[in-house]
Amino acid sequence: MQLINHITQISNLPKRGVENTIKLLDEDCTIPFISRYRKEMTGNLDEVEISLIVKLKKEFEAFQKRKEIILKALEEQDVLTAELKDRILSSKKLQEVEDIYLPYKKKRTTKAEKARKNGLEPLAKIIMAQNTDDIEYIASKYLNDAIVNEYEAIEGAGFIIAEWINENIGVRNRIRRIYERQALISSKVIKTKIDEEKAQKFKDYFDWSEALNRCPSHRLLALLRAENEGFVRLKVEIDKDYALETITQRIIKQNSTTASYLEGFIKDAYKRLLAPALSNEVLQIAKEKADATAIDVFAKNLKQLLLGAPLGEKNVLAIDPGFRSGCKVVCLDAQGNFKYNETIYPHAPQNESGMAIKKIRSLVNAYKIDAIAIGDGTASRETEQLIKRIRFDTDIMVFVVSEAGASIYSASKIAREEFPNYDVTVRGAISIGRRLQDPLAELVKTDPKSIGVGQYQHDVDQTKLKDELDVVVSNCVNLVGVNINTASKSLLNAVSGIGEKLAESMINYRDENGSYHSRNDIKKVPRLGAKAFEQSAGFLRIKNGTNPLDNSAVHPESYAIVKRMAKRLKISENELISNKELLSKLQLADFVTDKVGLPTLQDIKKELEKPGLDPRKRAKVFEYNSNIRTIHNLEIGMILPGIVNNITNFGCFVSIGIKESGLIHISNLSDTFVKDPNEIVSLHQHVQVKVLEIDVTRKRIQLKLI
Repeated sequence: MQLINHITQISNLPKRGVENTIKLLDEDCTIPFISRYRKEMTGNLDEVEISLIVKLKKEFEAFQKRKEIILKALEEQDVLTAELKDRILSSKKLQEVEDIYLPYKKKRTTKAEKARKNGLEPLAKIIMAQNTDDIEYIASKYLNDAIVNEYEAIEGAGFIIAEWINENIGVRNRIRRIYERQALISSKVIKTKIDEEKAQKFKDYFDWSEALNRCPSHRLLALLRAENEGFVRLKVEIDKDYALETITQRIIKQNSTTASYLEGFIKDAYKRLLAPALSNEVLQIAKEKADATAIDVFAKNLKQLLLGAPLGEKNVLAIDPGFRSGCKVVCLDAQGNFKYNETIYPHAPQNESGMAIKKIRSLVNAYKIDAIAIGDGTASRETEQLIKRIRFDTDIMVFVVSEAGASIYSASKIAREEFPNYDVTVRGAISIGRRLQDPLAELVKTDPKSIGVGQYQHDVDQTKLKDELDVVVSNCVNLVGVNINTASKSLLNAVSGIGEKLAESMINYRDENGSYHSRNDIKKVPRLGAKAFEQSAGFLRIKNGTNPLDNSAVHPESYAIVKRMAKRLKISENELISNKELLSKLQLADFVTDKVGLPTLQDIKKELEKPGLDPRKRAKVFEYNSNIRTIHNLEIGMILPGIVNNITNFGCFVSIGIKESGLIHISNLSDTFVKDPNEIVSLHQHVQVKVLEIDVTRKRIQLKLI
């Protein structure tokens, strides 16, 4: 019940939906399966809301585990009282639990611990009681072989008192609140690094200061990166005098005769213990928030990228362009199968453009090519211009395709397994062609962090980033559906309920037995049990199979409902599929049962109207300004076509056909206030932009959306 209450309080989701979602998760159901096929149980929660429940569940369980570890540690120290246990169990924040545990936490030998070993804790208690006039006289009673005078005795007692002040929950919370509200983060350049070329990208932060709680996520991550790379030093500070006064008011009694001593101990506690700990804590919290924001940006971009417009089943000639090493050319059939490869040398230093044109024209005819995909890396624009000079016998679509991450894929184990007899350059060209045919099917083979969308993805918590991106990949793959007879192992791996080992078994079964003819054939795959079938079947497609429903998102558990629908209309199931007129005659309420409600029935009807419909748009040809080849060709005021290739919290980046992408700052996306760039632009959107600023030295271009 604690878990359910925790999730509902934070998420504001309905209790019944949360309870049933937790139950389904505990039964090893996946997010895509729950959101698609268990809407009645969850109250129609979508995958985003279910993902939030999963996240909060993990956090709550980790918090409970930390409590258990602390309780066990206290029990082993024989200091766990009923009151202490109750305080820990009733705590609702990890920070609170850690503060309670702090005095008992095993530490390295501290100044306070040394003082205790020298018998000075009673003196520290006397000073803290603030009831005596002559501290030096009392201190003289605590001299021994290690403590030779009153000064050393008082100093040692002060170390103990400083530790007590540091461990005082009331003091920590008051200073913590000051940090949360008033902390300033500042950076100063390390003078020996100021002239280094790599340092120039952090030039804006050579002398920077702002309120930490107002520092946007991208700037905080940039500051932290600048510090990690050794170009600046960061400080997080509050008003020291105000902090000391706050502690003094809590520690020192009015008319205290030991006030002067305690003031010194408070300064020591603040400088040596409280300030370092709490400044690190507030910075870490700010970093976690910045990470969450950056991860959210990356997730949104990745989703848009994975759901990018596919060309579909077309024969493609793909080119990985280059100068000296030539352009790698491959031909793929409509299913993405590799058919042929060649290297041409149309550019300097060979300049064999005539021969290259003849070869391209010959390949287009021989392999009945429908479209040409050109990688957007080195020599991309030159290669595109070459292709547009060729007079083909038919209309050939020409696309420039992002190479981001292609080199990572081409050198990966997956690529080696797919094409063991070809080098990385050929594999890279194949990947470029397949990205045009089906971005989702190809991009799932590459680590999302290498795809080139997002902000500071290498600086955020890598475990949280991976978890979030894995969910995005899974949701996208299952939204589109997977053709089980053509899917790669990487694509099957992302299907609900499958995973790497079952994906491999499914591929092996296909290789040994030929194509799957029905979803029931999936049950024959070794080690694929009833649960895996339940979770995956609705997302696996079989084209031209024995049952047309097998090429739809209708789950096999609902086939009987479709049969009843057809029987009600006195027609066959085949006649019902894709027949909007007949489907409109159905009264869905007539098919409601204890387990199946209107949400599922509405999904079934929608799917029957257009079975297996790909939710993605179709790829469109785009042309850059042919006169713009490098940043040196740009002029302020130019109006150019571009493609949005990355979105961040502070704006979006646009490819304008040169190596450097231009930035449209959020303030230049619209003449009105914009809170989120995603409200205005989307990844791969074709836009018109105006050049505002050009910084050739730093290779930065400022643009405005027209």
